[in-house]
Amino acid sequence: MLHHPTVERLHELRLFGMAAALADQQSQNSIDQLGFEERLGLLVEREASERESRLLTARLRRAKLRFPDAVPEDINYREPRGLDRALLARLLTGEWIRAHQNVILVAPTGLG
Repeated sequence: MLHHPTVERLHELRLFGMAAALADQQSQNSIDQLGFEERLGLLVEREASERESRLLTARLRRAKLRFPDAVPEDINYREPRGLDRALLARLLTGEWIRAHQNVILVAPTGLG
């Protein structure tokens, strides 16, 4: 089978995730145990995952966040800011979005 032209064609079609997954599959000896549909499924899943990752990266870059690597685990609750850990944990679940509710954050000017 001509893998090199196939990989080139995948790149031309901008299917970079599939091309990478195909290269990974070619380097694995155990991949021959999988059927055609399973291997194709792995290629498609990798492409979808790569696209979602690229979209998220682009959105985060366009957002120009001040602290792009900030995560909830890094919140310092020891500072006297009046943060309610339980309330914040509940907000971080995103249930308020699914329930179509609003959240209003109140803080001194310049903090947000």
